[in-house]
Amino acid sequence: MEWNLLFFFNSILLGVGLAMDSFSVSLANGLNEPKMRKKKMLGISGTFGFFQGLMPMIGWVCVHTIIQYFKVFEKFIPWIALLLLLFIGGKMLIEGILNKEDDEKITRLGIGALLVQGIATSIDALSVGFTIAEYGILMALTASFIIAVVTFAISFAGLEIGKKFGMKFANKATILGGLILIGIGIEIFVTGIF
Repeated sequence: MEWNLLFFFNSILLGVGLAMDSFSVSLANGLNEPKMRKKKMLGISGTFGFFQGLMPMIGWVCVHTIIQYFKVFEKFIPWIALLLLLFIGGKMLIEGILNKEDDEKITRLGIGALLVQGIATSIDALSVGFTIAEYGILMALTASFIIAVVTFAISFAGLEIGKKFGMKFANKATILGGLILIGIGIEIFVTGIF
């Protein structure tokens, strides 16, 4: 692979494809917390971008060092993502149902839950390390950086959209957000298994 316009175009498209799960989770987070501040939105988007950029590099390193061990782990990726997102989504769903009467109470996204979301939505990006295996280290880092920037922008847009709709549907937002996360977990699982 050489440095050309196609390389950058492919990296952007790869970033868009990988960012769809982060977009959906960001949408759910925005729905759940419609009064979220810009600083927190930047932190959430940055977390998703960081993990989406990191995972392909981890995959790339695995291809160049410990490929046989990574192949064994690869079949567990859909299961891990499913379990993490079912846990977070289920927790949001239960909180939304139990706090039905108290519309003013909003469950805020904590650092622990954000890290779990970041890992769960990006763990499938480990396999991207295989698709960029022929890249040199500088090209792999550049592609991962582009993926991170694209994910950041798309996640931020998801938060903005979620916040706008979250203000209108505040009493149902936690339930909807939980259902979205559960749906994403199932989608990652089904596409990863089949």
